[in-house]
Amino acid sequence: MSVRPHRPRRLRSHAAIRGLVREHRLHPEQLILPLFVVEGSGVREPIDTLPGVERLSIDQVFEVIETACSLGVRSFALFPKIEADQKTTDGAAAVNQSGLACRAMRAIRDAYPDVSLVGDVALDPYSSDGHDGIVRDGRVLNDETVEILAKQALLLAQAGADIVAPSDMMDGRIGAIRAELESAGQAETVIMSYAAKYASSFYGPFRDALDSAPIRREGVPLDKRSYQMDPANGQEAVHEASLDIEEGADIVMVKPGLPYLDVVHRLADTLPVPVAAYHVSGEYAMLRSAAALGCVDYEQALQESLICLVRAGARIVLTYGALDYARLYQKEHGHA
Repeated sequence: MSVRPHRPRRLRSHAAIRGLVREHRLHPEQLILPLFVVEGSGVREPIDTLPGVERLSIDQVFEVIETACSLGVRSFALFPKIEADQKTTDGAAAVNQSGLACRAMRAIRDAYPDVSLVGDVALDPYSSDGHDGIVRDGRVLNDETVEILAKQALLLAQAGADIVAPSDMMDGRIGAIRAELESAGQAETVIMSYAAKYASSFYGPFRDALDSAPIRREGVPLDKRSYQMDPANGQEAVHEASLDIEEGADIVMVKPGLPYLDVVHRLADTLPVPVAAYHVSGEYAMLRSAAALGCVDYEQALQESLICLVRAGARIVLTYGALDYARLYQKEHGHA
């Protein structure tokens, strides 16, 4: 029998050894759980295109946060579903300090002072046009939108957000938000920029959850390709993220996650700040749907999907499967 000095399988022989040499790990504390918030009390509305996820009234959000904290998940991104009669072409409800987003933020901050709260900065939940900015004459306006986004970010920070996350992809919004925060005494607020947000087909269930898809009517662009990134471009993501860091971003995000692992890796390998990846609604829904058909094991596929993002370089992962992953982690490793 010939001698084989190199037998890589020796390091895969059983679970304990595999654990010793595992290159990447994902702890529940690295996860951010997105939460859809609605008006009312005792409300839990299932989302048909997002199995296992619900729209929640603030009191029901408390229950989810209690469960999450017991599993080691301590960070939450809030997305408000605004009633249609409150939506306007200028998204004015985004800067209402008595609006749903700010009320939810304050209530959660008061009840859970030690969790991390992320406020979404964009106009699409508030816009009657369904865009991330103000639409005029068939165009999404950049600078006019940025003025509103800066005010929105400040209100969310004042309401209790530790992190504001501009998801709009307007040029120059990070600098404007940083200046607004600094001038109002909110210098400690973290900016997590959606720096490389692609014009993706994987956002459908999210838009269903918030009823925030672009409206089909004359004078309104049918898609978001004029401001979200072209899926064919990778180097552009480095440029976008670098500009955001120069303007004051503390964390940069790639969205979606799995279809853009090369971009996650490129940013993590190039930039000096942490990189986040958003395992978006379409990615999560595909796992759920495939599992329902018996094509995959949901838990194993979720674990594999999330660790792939970490392997590519993400240090933070936003996912609707955060609690499912945390339960699996606790089962395998004991209390988180």
